[in-house]
Amino acid sequence: MACRLMRAADEELPALLAAASEAKQRFKPGIITYSRKVFLPLTNLCRDYCGYCTFRRDPGQAGAHTMTPEEVLQVARTGEKLGCTEALFSLGDKPELAFPEMRESLRRLGYNSTLHYLEAMCELVLRETSLLPHPNPGLLSAEWIARLAAVSPSMGLMLETTSRSVLEPGAAHDGAPDKVPAKRLRTIEEAGKQGVPFTTGLLIGIGETVEDRVDTLLAIRDLHRRYGHIQEVIVQNFRTKPDIPMRDWPEPTRGEMLRTVAVARLLMPEVNIQAPPNLSAPYYDELLGAGINDWGGVSPLTPDFINPEKPWPHLEQLQLRTESKGYRLRQRLPVYPEFIPRVLARSGWLAEKTRTAADDQGYARSLT
Repeated sequence: MACRLMRAADEELPALLAAASEAKQRFKPGIITYSRKVFLPLTNLCRDYCGYCTFRRDPGQAGAHTMTPEEVLQVARTGEKLGCTEALFSLGDKPELAFPEMRESLRRLGYNSTLHYLEAMCELVLRETSLLPHPNPGLLSAEWIARLAAVSPSMGLMLETTSRSVLEPGAAHDGAPDKVPAKRLRTIEEAGKQGVPFTTGLLIGIGETVEDRVDTLLAIRDLHRRYGHIQEVIVQNFRTKPDIPMRDWPEPTRGEMLRTVAVARLLMPEVNIQAPPNLSAPYYDELLGAGINDWGGVSPLTPDFINPEKPWPHLEQLQLRTESKGYRLRQRLPVYPEFIPRVLARSGWLAEKTRTAADDQGYARSLT
């Protein structure tokens, strides 16, 4: 049935969207959320080579950079002044395993691995600012999930797809050892075992089939049913860029995006569904009619370093577009309101920082 809905004819689309909108309203009536964030690309060195990525660099390549603690803190403090409550850490997956230059950079900084450095920078942001870290560090062991959960209320890893065909030579994940679906599912499951509020999602348009999209959603749903830890499912659409191997690849259509979001909502009626507005401009407000209840992280300061050619909408414009569809826009923390009790149940300073950042309903205390 889900595959059939993904292929719904144009004349069937209004009914599908209406059903998804109704499901969203039952879940969280009248409210659309977003997280005001700073985007911290801790390092863009990465051992994976994905066909759609412009973020990653090799050592010595133009734009290759690993942020210093001073740079991290400067961006975080500036974002704090602009009302941000999330410090989103994005980074390449264990680049020191591939590049001696990264091992040397870490040695100079005083750390044994990229994950040790990430842990320290999350702690720095927690200690020196009011922002809450949300790391996206790639594959993680049980030990590292526990360590990062001590310095961040939530974390994330995009599943992207369960399809193994995109690992084949010349396909999107050829040359990306960390994109094997089973490995990513293992990380997401381990986070569930530890009760960590977790963000994941799918990337559509990278060579997967409609059946693969449904299978990916079902895999996420199964893990959430087992552990109850999936705080957010992102439906992200591939966008072409001139300097990537997939530059001539067709982008998902507006209709594909609407159908995928709607099916995600119907399969997971009580999970937060998000779609990045900058990747669906100028029609992003139509996603509100497909069942999303969140816009994801939007920054008044830093660009989307993964898709730098797609600027965030201005927050005033996002609010106007949201309100024009009959919804109220509310700022949330990187951890969703219903998952905050999990964080507060842990003792220590992370719980205290989260309690201070949240209002009595679990949203961000700062004004939108």
